[in-house]
Amino acid sequence: MEKRDSLEDGIRESNHVQECSDLRGDEKNIAILLFLYLLQGIPLGLCGSIPMLLQNRNISYRQQAEFSFVQWPFSLKLFWAPIVDSVFSQTFGRRKTWLIPTQYLMGFFMLLLSGHVDQWLGNRTTQPNIEMLTVIFFALNVLAATQDIVVDGWALTMLRRCNVGYASTCNSVGQTAGYFIGYVLFMALESAEFCNSYLRSTPSNEGILSLPDFLYFWGWIFIITTTLIALFKHEDLEKMHKSGDLNTDVKHAYKLLWNIVKLPSIKTIIIFLLTAKIGFSACDAVTGLKLVEAGIPKEKFALMAVPMIPLQILLPLAISKYTVGPRPMDVYIMAMPYRLAFGLIAAFLVWVTPYVVTGGQVPVYYFIVLIAIYLVHQVFTSSMFVASMAFFAKISDPAVGGTYMTLLNTLSNLGGNWPATAALWFVDPLTFRQCSTDPSNDCSTISKRELCTDAHNGVCNMQFDGYYIESIICLIVGLVWLRWGRRKIDLLQSRPMSAWKIILAKQNR
Repeated sequence: MEKRDSLEDGIRESNHVQECSDLRGDEKNIAILLFLYLLQGIPLGLCGSIPMLLQNRNISYRQQAEFSFVQWPFSLKLFWAPIVDSVFSQTFGRRKTWLIPTQYLMGFFMLLLSGHVDQWLGNRTTQPNIEMLTVIFFALNVLAATQDIVVDGWALTMLRRCNVGYASTCNSVGQTAGYFIGYVLFMALESAEFCNSYLRSTPSNEGILSLPDFLYFWGWIFIITTTLIALFKHEDLEKMHKSGDLNTDVKHAYKLLWNIVKLPSIKTIIIFLLTAKIGFSACDAVTGLKLVEAGIPKEKFALMAVPMIPLQILLPLAISKYTVGPRPMDVYIMAMPYRLAFGLIAAFLVWVTPYVVTGGQVPVYYFIVLIAIYLVHQVFTSSMFVASMAFFAKISDPAVGGTYMTLLNTLSNLGGNWPATAALWFVDPLTFRQCSTDPSNDCSTISKRELCTDAHNGVCNMQFDGYYIESIICLIVGLVWLRWGRRKIDLLQSRPMSAWKIILAKQNR
């Protein structure tokens, strides 16, 4: 799962009061927050499972790239977050003004999807409707990102001051649990092979749970939960007034963002963050789909996420002791060569998999090796994430800490999303195929492949997989970037704190 924004400055500024925390009286509020974040993780998990379902339905990687746009809303939510924070009905409640309609819409979207998703996913005789799937799931993720903004803000006043730090735990645990349900658990229960092997004695051609059933169930859970919150959960207006949570100005928020962006140091970090992940985009975005295409059952690939969950929780704690100094990004740069090397390891895995996996049967030794490699990969991924978060916390102007951190997180997430989409998009143009009965047909499009198989009774043979070309290109680009990035990050880390402060910058003009 992609890393999301943490709660904003209210949580970070309240960490110092954790030693006096007392959960008595806040148990129900913590349970509500956990469940709201779990609901938020459900569509995120589904957006991870849909590409796996599509992979064996004769779609192109360009279509996978098109669907990958559904991952973008969490990287773009900064652009409408000030509106969500500033426009509301004080009578109904600042957070409920947005939460109630947003979650109702999420529930209705899921109910709508449950009635049509099988048709849009296609079958053996019909092609998937990628455009419709992309539009619907993009809208669903826009709503999930909006819900994230609302719940992050509400957590700051829902919990007592000394317990606000627990909101970040609710965020992490709840969203991870929701993603696990929407991705790993759904993929396992949807798989006929997994259910026949582990969950039932009478074999069947279908899994225990279909995608329409899953969407229908969670659609009603969203609607019922939202109704209960609308009727029985009230906002503490007095606490909001005391905390200044009602004193917001949307125009001021956007002006503040613009003033941060105009800082010379921020202009450099923008270029840095938007280009840093190009070198491992093919490895991160394409490898999983290629492994499924090579023969690994999609549900078994999804189950690889299970051992990653405790690692994702524990690794940041272990890595953070190396990023507390004045140069946290040294860890980031140190981890980059290893992540670039994993591009070659991933390409080798994709190449060797068809020779090892036969008939969907994955040898135990291969599965163990695969998990071990992914675990090591996660160490370096977490190292870069923790280092960047430490650097963001170090340079953020305390006067505008929440907005500053959210902007940097948005840039970091966007810097991962656009290379991933580009990597998927260019796999097909870089792949060389040829029709076995018509050498002039390069099978570069779905229509040409259908012409080869239907009109000429041929087979589209792959001459060279564009994934390997892309992996080499990404490695070269990554190594070139590393030379530039190492110098730039040294320069940025050596700059005084005044170079990052928006108020000082305004005074100097």
